[in-house]
Amino acid sequence: MKDCKGALARLHPHLLAWIWTGLLILQMILAFFFFTDPRSQALKTAGWAIWAVGTVFAIVPILALRARGGVPDGKSYMETTTLVDRGIYAIVRHPQSGTAGLLLSLALALIGQHWLIAVLAVAGMALIYLDTFKADEACIEKFGPQYVDYMQRVPRVNFVSGILRQLIRSRPERTEV
Repeated sequence: MKDCKGALARLHPHLLAWIWTGLLILQMILAFFFFTDPRSQALKTAGWAIWAVGTVFAIVPILALRARGGVPDGKSYMETTTLVDRGIYAIVRHPQSGTAGLLLSLALALIGQHWLIAVLAVAGMALIYLDTFKADEACIEKFGPQYVDYMQRVPRVNFVSGILRQLIRSRPERTEV
């Protein structure tokens, strides 16, 4: 594992994101323009439902970081100065470049239902997940111990776990009489 982390650290900071983004675009082209006759309508419908959820995870972070991230005027929403740990960022640490990418890749495999799209999805999803480790390292460097604490409280990309954690935290504690 240590060798894998070392190899990841030596890569260009955006290389994995560039590759998985290219794979995602290729999946979209194949699913929407070439492989448009699915074998299972149920799988295609499930794919579109997953696509909708993935789209939420892709768009909401932009709004959250703009509203709460201390972004200087005229700068990209990615240039936050404050760690955001509320809203969607209380559910997953990497909603846009992790959860959304994973969901969109899965959705495209279900929508297109072709082996080539599935292979691209698996490769892309592996790269997306690896990229979240690089993102964590960058955030630790930027936000320090506050981000390390955040990592302990919020899952990397598992939004189901994140939602369950939020529901458990929001329940009032019962006191025995």
